[in-house]
Amino acid sequence: MPHSSEPRSPTRLYLASTSPARLATLRAAGIEPVVVPSYVDEDAAVEAAAPITPVDMVLLLARLKASAVLGPEVDGFVLGGDSAFELDGIVYGKPHLPEVARERWMLQRGRTGHLHSGHWLIDHRGGRLRGAVGEVATAGVTFAADISDHEIDAYIATGEPLEVAGAFTIDSLGAPFITAVDGDPHAVVGLSLSTLRSLLLQFDVGWPSLWNR
Repeated sequence: MPHSSEPRSPTRLYLASTSPARLATLRAAGIEPVVVPSYVDEDAAVEAAAPITPVDMVLLLARLKASAVLGPEVDGFVLGGDSAFELDGIVYGKPHLPEVARERWMLQRGRTGHLHSGHWLIDHRGGRLRGAVGEVATAGVTFAADISDHEIDAYIATGEPLEVAGAFTIDSLGAPFITAVDGDPHAVVGLSLSTLRSLLLQFDVGWPSLWNR
């Protein structure tokens, strides 16, 4: 007589981020995470760790964000993420101000920079810490050389580039200004799905077990 059993519940994923792009990326991949915002003083953390490379910086902040939301009520995997854009060895975070965003676009127009996305995954199944792993995914981003000043001003006026690393998006209004991506395109969004899958495999957890949509 064949063995039968109840289907197992999906493995729960907690997203320690309020990024709409990270949430949309997971949803499109079949995962509805539990969003748990983390409140980390990023500037203080980076200053305390200085000097630090861009790659080490995004991994540090991803780890701090994931660790900040842990509690006995958290039963599953916790994912923390952080991103930074590097051009000519200089790291550019969120510009916040329109004039800063415009300066960035004048600098990166027609050039290639690198978007670093840090991922930190904590195994907190059963409400207790069982392990943690991290990895950084980097992708080269090339911007069109013929972007006009008018296009830059119009894009900045939408407000979108003010609160994203590097002052651009690849999954929304900024996409037409990007001509090439060298690496995982999702890394540019801030969450590399292939990297997350690789991290889960280190805990012997298969990607389909997270599907819950």
